[in-house]
Amino acid sequence: MSVDYVALGDSTAVGVGASRGGGYPDRLASRLRADGLPVGLTNLGQSGARIRDVLTGQVKRAVAAQPTLVTLGIGTNDVWRGTPLEDFQDDLDRIARRLKQTGAPLVVVNLVDLALAPVAKLVPAALYEGRIEPFNTAIAEVARAHGMHLVDLFSASKVMIPHSPHFFSGDGFHPSDEGYAEWAELMLPLVKSLVRR
Repeated sequence: MSVDYVALGDSTAVGVGASRGGGYPDRLASRLRADGLPVGLTNLGQSGARIRDVLTGQVKRAVAAQPTLVTLGIGTNDVWRGTPLEDFQDDLDRIARRLKQTGAPLVVVNLVDLALAPVAKLVPAALYEGRIEPFNTAIAEVARAHGMHLVDLFSASKVMIPHSPHFFSGDGFHPSDEGYAEWAELMLPLVKSLVRR
C-alpha cells in the first residue's frame, strides 16, 4: 500500500535552516520509506506562511491531491506577526473541515516553545510571551473537535532543546538538520500507526 503524503505549513515544512534534506516532512517520508513503505510526498509548505495562507493557498491543492496522509504545522508566523487568536482558531477550524473531506488521517503539530529559541533573546518578549500556550490550546481544541491527531511538539521541545545544543540553525529561529530530524522522529510512531491501519 503506497502512502500519498501531503504536507501543509510554513518554512519548517520547506526546511529553511537545514543544510540538506528539507524540513520535517521530507525526513518523515524518508523514515517511512526506510521502513519499507512506498511514500509519495507533495510538500505544499511555504516559507513565511500564516494560517490564512494555508487556508487560501494550500488546502484546495491538498484536497485535489487525494492524500492518504496529511500533516499540518502552522502558527509560529501568526504568533510573531500578531494574528488574533480568534482568527487563527477560526481559520484552523475551516482548514480541518476542508481536509476531512479527503478521508485521510490528519496530523497536526503544535508550536515549539519559542522562548527556548536563541532569537528569543534578541526580540521583545511581548512577541511570544504568553502567546504560545493560547495558540496551542486553540490547536488542541480544533484537533479534538475534528478528530485530528495532535503531536505535542511544545512539551517535547522543553525536553529536546536543552539537550540538543544544535537543534536550531545559525539564524537562531529555524531548526537545523538535527532539529528537523528530531522533529520527524517525534512524529514517526504516530504516523506509522496511522498509515499501517
